[in-house]
Amino acid sequence: MGGAFLAVLFKLALVALLSSPLTGVASAHEVTPTVADLRVENETVILDLRLNVEAFLAGIDLDGLGDTDDSDGSDSYDQLRAMGAAELEPKVRDFAVAWKEQLSLNAGGVPLELSYEGARIPVVGNPDLPRVSHLLLTAYLPAGAASLTLTWPSGAGALVLRQQGVDDPYTGYLQGGESSPPIPLAGGAALGPLETFQAYIPVGFTHILPKGLDHILFVLGLFFLSPRLRPLLWQISAFTLAHTLTLALGATGTVRVDPAIVEPLIAASITFVALENILVRRLHAWRPVLVFGFGLLHGLGFAGVLEEFGLPAGQFLPALLGFNIGVELGQLAVIAAAFLSVGLWFRNRRWYRGRIAIPASMLIAMIGAYWVVERTLLA
Repeated sequence: MGGAFLAVLFKLALVALLSSPLTGVASAHEVTPTVADLRVENETVILDLRLNVEAFLAGIDLDGLGDTDDSDGSDSYDQLRAMGAAELEPKVRDFAVAWKEQLSLNAGGVPLELSYEGARIPVVGNPDLPRVSHLLLTAYLPAGAASLTLTWPSGAGALVLRQQGVDDPYTGYLQGGESSPPIPLAGGAALGPLETFQAYIPVGFTHILPKGLDHILFVLGLFFLSPRLRPLLWQISAFTLAHTLTLALGATGTVRVDPAIVEPLIAASITFVALENILVRRLHAWRPVLVFGFGLLHGLGFAGVLEEFGLPAGQFLPALLGFNIGVELGQLAVIAAAFLSVGLWFRNRRWYRGRIAIPASMLIAMIGAYWVVERTLLA
């Protein structure tokens, strides 16, 4: 089982080294959720979709996918990603006219006919960075309609649905194939504290698994320091406390740091903990302090994710707590997988450090060092 776990690490390394540069919060190949702003103006329903349109054009099934490189349509995606806005727009128009039929919008049980109004596609810029396009869909609202229900198509990945222009607006998180509850047009459908808390747990979890490769490698770096449980608990506690602090400060806008600064430092933190695993054999007093400092950086990265989603103003705290709990569950899942794969079976063997911990840490350090260069010199 130890060999199988190392094989997974090598796969992670291959993905990291072949991926395009990650100078921002996400790479061009990372699957990000679609964000839809829903509003009603003059008896017209307006649906503004902010999405990675190239992934849709490539026919990629986004449900449960973390990286477009893992799909059969990755080559097509890369070709589309390199196209200029003028060349891509006709393809987007043809796609949207057909695809809107899969997007179900009902008013009080009455299906609405969506119309494609146009797209806003950014210039290519750096093709290795994400490009977020906008699709605008509208529908005529029947007289007397009091609510709307949206069904997100299967294969379209995750959707953040945000009602605009009303008091206590609805905000929801849907997976492909799921439907929203009836959304009152007059507002008042904001989720309660418990519902908001529950809705944001999967948002935090999926940011770690499968999408947070840098955070996964950092946690694995903490795991491989020592086969004993106590050093791991000290490190995880310091990391959790720190990233919770800066996540809250970043989400409230109290602290803002350019991702171009944060992301290289996160990569450096991965390299440091992995190299220290090779050079030292036990937990020293400075390690939890450094891990706390690195956790502050990772928390700023998490805050950037929440900024993309948007936190409901009326339920800020439950959403923040739910997201953070999801992050913790994702981290615990990574540790549990590592422990069940190698720690449980081999941690008490004399050769564990030389044959498993050090090679794995070397691999993690290489990936982190590559990211440092990639996010600075190659940005």
